[in-house]
Amino acid sequence: MEGATTNICYNVLDRNVHERKLGEKIAFYWEGNEPGDDLTITYKELLHQVCKFANVLKSQGVKKGDRVSIYMPMVIELVVAMLACARIGAVHSIVFAGYSAESLCERILDSQCTLLITADGFYRGDKLINLKLIADDALQKCRDKSFSVLRCIMLKHLCKDEGASAGSQSPPAKRSCPDMQVPWNPEVDVCWHTLMDGASEDCEPEWCESEDPLFILYTSGSTGKPKGVMHTVSGYMLYTALTFKLVFDYQPGDVYWCTADIGWITGHSYITYGPLANGATCVLFEGLPTYPDVSRMWEIVDKYHVTKFYTAPTAIRLLMKYGTEPVHKYKRDSLKVLGTVGEPINPEAWQWYYNVVGDKRCPVVDTFWQTETGGHVLTPLPAATPMKPGSATFPFFGVIPAILNESGEELEGPSEGYLVFKQPWPGMMRTVYGNHDRFETTYFKKFPGFYVTGDGCRRDKDGYYWITGRIDDMLNVSGHLLSTAEVESALVEHEAVAEAAVVGRPHPVKGESLYCFVTLNDGVSYNKALEAQLKQQVREKIGAIATPDYIQNAPGLPKTRSGKIMRRVLRKIASNERDLGDISTLADSSVVEQLFENRCCAAV
Repeated sequence: MEGATTNICYNVLDRNVHERKLGEKIAFYWEGNEPGDDLTITYKELLHQVCKFANVLKSQGVKKGDRVSIYMPMVIELVVAMLACARIGAVHSIVFAGYSAESLCERILDSQCTLLITADGFYRGDKLINLKLIADDALQKCRDKSFSVLRCIMLKHLCKDEGASAGSQSPPAKRSCPDMQVPWNPEVDVCWHTLMDGASEDCEPEWCESEDPLFILYTSGSTGKPKGVMHTVSGYMLYTALTFKLVFDYQPGDVYWCTADIGWITGHSYITYGPLANGATCVLFEGLPTYPDVSRMWEIVDKYHVTKFYTAPTAIRLLMKYGTEPVHKYKRDSLKVLGTVGEPINPEAWQWYYNVVGDKRCPVVDTFWQTETGGHVLTPLPAATPMKPGSATFPFFGVIPAILNESGEELEGPSEGYLVFKQPWPGMMRTVYGNHDRFETTYFKKFPGFYVTGDGCRRDKDGYYWITGRIDDMLNVSGHLLSTAEVESALVEHEAVAEAAVVGRPHPVKGESLYCFVTLNDGVSYNKALEAQLKQQVREKIGAIATPDYIQNAPGLPKTRSGKIMRRVLRKIASNERDLGDISTLADSSVVEQLFENRCCAAV
């Protein structure tokens, strides 16, 4: 489509309002953290809000090609902000609101964002998060590294002004305004509501080239430095629109709910762009599946008559623990299609999802894809693909997978090896922002001529694909991809730690848990206080999602004679598996028995 021009915001809003006459249709049901705190916004209202905020961005000097960092909770204004960027051709970089100040700073610096959009704070369950405080800390870290963001726009979410919400609120908000100190720097900070009050609802879209950048989204890299995955306008728009329509069998009367956070690619593709391109009505949920009780999700399904439901295996395994009674409290008879995303779903969780949540009548679409792919690449089509619990089944249209062995030879028939793709598809990433060499090295150099996913895969006799997990130094914890190098780097920054090695250990809910081995400097003793400091250090450097589950004192680590840490041996130790395979290349095999003896008692 090179040479063509378009605007994705025009396609997902103006086209629906003016050409398809969907202006009065609800775009989003917003469900807050507290039951009863809700609002709705129509396509017409959303278009007006986006145009106003697009004018706000322009008033702050943002122009086509500029990068804008967004660090917000799951509120309607987050969608408004990202679509306003797209409307004027600015590139949004959304950072998950669970990330630390250090992680936010790193992403602002890498993308050279000129403006940050954030909120005062939000509740996650009963926990108050002072988002502005974290954002200010990140901005100070940027200044310490000689980079200054020109403006910070702050939304009053908890302590909001009367009538300041983006949507139609009924009943009135039940959010309490907490006794929370919200820092304010008049040289940098400006108020979302003040700026919106005087903004016009008219804003012509900026016509963009087909391959102009749309957004940057950071994903963990095996080197420890996050990669800025960059997607462009047209291919991504078409791919998310088509995959949403077909994979969820979208019909005009559907109410669709994806429980992901917009800070991840799932929220970009299957809360914002894909559904809106189809004129769909979506649920946008701020809260947790277990707050205020473990039946919250099914209550919401009944409240909005949700027909298509998309969640993570982690959430399913978490809710399985509480049995069937919390599910059976609600009818769920509106449900037609169930979906999973984020990691391979184990067959036990699949069966519970199908039998209990879907009452054995809803097909389950187990979707495999990545930040880099933009949309689904392996997936069943509901009621068209015979299901196998735990299998992502077959490729989506235009996607040609292959399985390679370690030598790069393509395997035929039933086999297991590296999952690769043989030709491009419209929604795939175009580069790593600011580092095209890293893009080529990460995804194309290991097996020239193929896109390398970094995942292992098995193909059975019927041609079904089964994802077996990461094959590089990455962990999938609760559907979040974490770099072992990034966690190790955070640990060794502590003055007591000489060396660290991080591996995954199977976890019944999260899929994988973080098991960390630390070698301390001479003269330092290991104790609970130090362990707490190390966990806090990782939280501060990366975010709560990366908090280690286990930290083991390791006087030595299993290394080859060339000094390479044998992580496969550490994975066996973490899981208490004595069958270690060949360890003849270890420089000192006695360290292995010592590590078995020192294993965390909680991990036994």
